[in-house]
Amino acid sequence: MEVMLIVWLGVVVAAVLTEALTYQLTSIWFAIGAVFALITSFITDSIPIQIAVFLLVSAVCLFTLRPLAKKQLASKKEPTNADSNIGKTGIVTENIDNTVGVGQVNVSGQIWSARSSDDKLLAKGGEVEVLNIEGVKLIVAPKR
Repeated sequence: MEVMLIVWLGVVVAAVLTEALTYQLTSIWFAIGAVFALITSFITDSIPIQIAVFLLVSAVCLFTLRPLAKKQLASKKEPTNADSNIGKTGIVTENIDNTVGVGQVNVSGQIWSARSSDDKLLAKGGEVEVLNIEGVKLIVAPKR
């Protein structure tokens, strides 16, 4: 059927355009399924068979290839020089109070904005250990 050729081509184009606009690996699997359904439409005029091929191939691609593609495309966190501060000891230079959103520590001669890991108030002059970095703030805990 010529109509189904146009339908499957339309589905391919729509899915590829949607994928190009979103870039989230959401519709490329349906484009692949539509290509297989388009090929099937050359072999048989049976619309239920074409739809079954489309659904089957799309589902197989979605559930088998998508996790692999996501894993390959996942951004890998690159360590930075700031990460070298994790585990170091610092001195609180401004009271750390998470509720107000204030606090600073001096680590290796550099002043950093800081937050307490357990939301406790940390007083100026106290020693803290750097546990993590979130954005531009060090996450600290009292030194034991």
